[in-house]
Amino acid sequence: MIAASELCKQFERTILTEEKGKKKNRKERFYAVDHISFQVEAGEILGILGPNGAGKTTLLRMLGTLMQPTSGTVEIEDRDGKRISDPILIKRAIGYLSGNTKLYHRLSTREMLLMLAEIYDIDKDTAKLRIEEISKVLDMDSFLDNRIEKLSTGQTQRASIARCLIHEPDIYIFDEPTLGLDIISADAIVNFMKEQKEKGKTVLYSTHYLEEAQFLCDRILMIYQGRIIKEGSPESILSECGVTNLRDAFHQVMGEVDAK
Repeated sequence: MIAASELCKQFERTILTEEKGKKKNRKERFYAVDHISFQVEAGEILGILGPNGAGKTTLLRMLGTLMQPTSGTVEIEDRDGKRISDPILIKRAIGYLSGNTKLYHRLSTREMLLMLAEIYDIDKDTAKLRIEEISKVLDMDSFLDNRIEKLSTGQTQRASIARCLIHEPDIYIFDEPTLGLDIISADAIVNFMKEQKEKGKTVLYSTHYLEEAQFLCDRILMIYQGRIIKEGSPESILSECGVTNLRDAFHQVMGEVDAK
């Protein structure tokens, strides 16, 4: 389980203004994430939807402990419901996929995973078996021993996800995992998320593919201007908005916010 409580992240930006014909730069503080609270249980897939600049990536980075919040807290529990406080154990509990994850291009995917297994103190025999399992799940057998710099976009994305799996985390945080992928690669990743849900894992992911979220997610958070503007199951959101798809629902809810 992972929970956010009154989570905020504030940044500073420069605003160009003009006074009496003179241009001036003015500093302004703003919330990229503005007092967001929610909880995701084991065996649940939560979709985080919103336009560019809504705060999705900032939120996920704070949940993944890659960024410190300005205020608020993130709480993580293990499979027994016990809160984890040790920073190292928290990182072991999370598999985080970022849109700009950098891989070791001169290594093969297998070599990269063996190196990461060593970092996570996984013995060699267990690591080899784990890599074979991951390769089957993500359909990587055909390129597992190819250098990463030679892989296609879809193959590289699957290698990135494999990196998140080697230590068998209980929580997956994926930022746009299927963005720009071909159908085969995207399906492999979607099927992977469904399999992890069935294993009792917690999955959070952001996406611009609303049809994918409607099909895959147990719950949806719609985020706009750093705030949650709608939350619920895809079915409940569609019913409340009186529409047949999440795209129309999101435009409706966003329009209501803008009109206030």
